[in-house]
Amino acid sequence: MSALADNGAIGGTTAGVDAATEAQGRAVEGRHRAFAARVPVLRRGRTYGALDLGTNNCRLLIARPGPQGFVIVDAYSRVVRLGEGLMEAGRLSDAAMDRTVAALSACSEKLARRDVRLTRNVATEACRRASNGARFVERVFAETGIALDVISAREEARLAVLGCHMLIEADGPPALVFDIGGGSSELMLVAPGSVNGGEPEIIDWVSLPWGVVSLAETEPQWASAEDRELAYARMIERVTPMVESFAQRLAARGVGEVQLLGTSGTITTLASVEMGLPGYDRRQVDGCALGAGPLLALCRKIARQSVQERARLACIGPDRAELIVAGCAILDAILARWPAGEVRVADRGIREGILRTLMGRDGVWAIGK
Repeated sequence: MSALADNGAIGGTTAGVDAATEAQGRAVEGRHRAFAARVPVLRRGRTYGALDLGTNNCRLLIARPGPQGFVIVDAYSRVVRLGEGLMEAGRLSDAAMDRTVAALSACSEKLARRDVRLTRNVATEACRRASNGARFVERVFAETGIALDVISAREEARLAVLGCHMLIEADGPPALVFDIGGGSSELMLVAPGSVNGGEPEIIDWVSLPWGVVSLAETEPQWASAEDRELAYARMIERVTPMVESFAQRLAARGVGEVQLLGTSGTITTLASVEMGLPGYDRRQVDGCALGAGPLLALCRKIARQSVQERARLACIGPDRAELIVAGCAILDAILARWPAGEVRVADRGIREGILRTLMGRDGVWAIGK
């Protein structure tokens, strides 16, 4: 997968999983089985791991098959900012790599402690873009034993949809699933209630080279509310042409009305704030529906706040205070192009998609559940 151009977008049409993606999955499974064979403790029991290393976060889920799919037995999440400074330098910084290796070491310890049988560990936009991404992957394996797979934007979109498609209304219009990440954002048009080979049917998709880290780095943290508002407008202007291009492509297919489903940190954080939660609570956030109007108003209110004001909000805090505005701008561009009454929120995505894929291949869980 070649690095994305700074001002371009990539995308394509796919129905389920194409042959290249299937081949990639088989190769990945083979590599991880070989790794498990070298570390016998990781083979015991029917426990699976899914690690998602993004531009901003390192997240791990460990689960076992259960009657309703799988049961989570352990989890880990750490803000690592792997892609900090990547837009300007074109490479991962030493400090960012050190932070990330420390987080991955903690993940490695959890995987060993839980006797994980099979794991898939994916890395996304930061490692795709960085000139030293391959060298970083080698360092991670040498120091932690974790074999990272730098997946394509297509595979990233597939896994995100596979992880959250159960929240799509089967009797509604096509679903626009959006995943606002750290270095890129994926938009996927998914057929409601339709599966192909056990997976949801992705009709069309696009990967935008803007995420909360890459977009935030285009603007400084301005001192006045007026300057912050202008910076927010400029962020929206950077994203809008690519969103509009995808919308026109969908319109050519006859797609007008869509149902909106958002996954990843921006939308789950905003849902927490909009719901007035004193702290993040996945049980209340996952599957909730937010009014699009109030959500837009919240985005624009946050955009005018200072970093200190945003950091004081319980569900944003200091870790997300500098980046949340960029996520709001991407969401604003999406909602402006596809007005809807509400937005469904998913606290599930790539990791859950990985777990379903691994368990499905082992015959212990049906992907279509």
